[in-house]
Amino acid sequence: MGLDDALIFTRVVECHSFTQAALGLGMQKSTVSRRIALLEERLGVRLLNRTTRKLRLTEVGQAYYERCRQIMLDFAEAEQAVMQLQQEPSGLLRITAPIEFGQLLLGRVLGAFMRQYPQITAEAEITSRHVDPVEEGVDIAILLGQPQDSTLIARKLFASSRRLCASPAYLAAHGVPVTAEQLATHRAILLPQDSPRYWPLLGESIPCQRVLSCNNITFAREAALAGAGIAGLPVMISEAMVQSGQLIELLPGARLPISELYAVYPSRRFQAMKVKAFLDFLMRSLPLEDGQLLEPTAARLLTLQL
Repeated sequence: MGLDDALIFTRVVECHSFTQAALGLGMQKSTVSRRIALLEERLGVRLLNRTTRKLRLTEVGQAYYERCRQIMLDFAEAEQAVMQLQQEPSGLLRITAPIEFGQLLLGRVLGAFMRQYPQITAEAEITSRHVDPVEEGVDIAILLGQPQDSTLIARKLFASSRRLCASPAYLAAHGVPVTAEQLATHRAILLPQDSPRYWPLLGESIPCQRVLSCNNITFAREAALAGAGIAGLPVMISEAMVQSGQLIELLPGARLPISELYAVYPSRRFQAMKVKAFLDFLMRSLPLEDGQLLEPTAARLLTLQL
């Protein structure tokens, strides 16, 4: 109410007329006159001396007008600043992402984005924990799996298939499983999304001998490389080791759950330009084929184009 009345008062003074101010504001002259009278009554002062031909500010009215005019200028500058933010990506961009995605891809993509838009600054947290973007004031949280909170917007980035891998040393000591059923006698390295009792095979219920559980896929890969057991690893972090012979892919026909990564953010309505621009840039930069993330060798070649 106060800000509206201040705007009406400022327009009346600048137009030197109730009639012209009413036309500019899209209001009735009688409404403008009544609002000024109510404003004076609320403040307990006379702001304008009126005659049939002229308006003149009182001393108090002059001081009030100068303050109101500055408020209106500040308000206009604030609106202009917001509109400029929507025209060119700028400001602080806060992102969280899983450790491996951050190390393999996000750092390079974010760096290229900031090179293209130098008005952007960024804070990135690379973490294994689940992040609530609303609770923590994060612009974009990149998460494994689609969030259950329906108030959040989730944009799928890519899917990454998994496969069973073990080191040559482990297989030399424990034998090579050639059927899914033979996995029951083998040592399992499991990730958080895996059942603690069964191998992560779709359509199968093969008991496992869990020897290690961990919340980090790179950690699981390194344990498998050292011969601790068999792990269901994403292709994106295991392909180079399979190609070099450090890991052996087992049961190529076995189906493991597909890992999906999502970019999660609070709202699509009035989305900040920095968020929209980065999401679009990220999608263009990811080395994808039919929604699947390409293996690291190809990924490195493609990301060189950034």
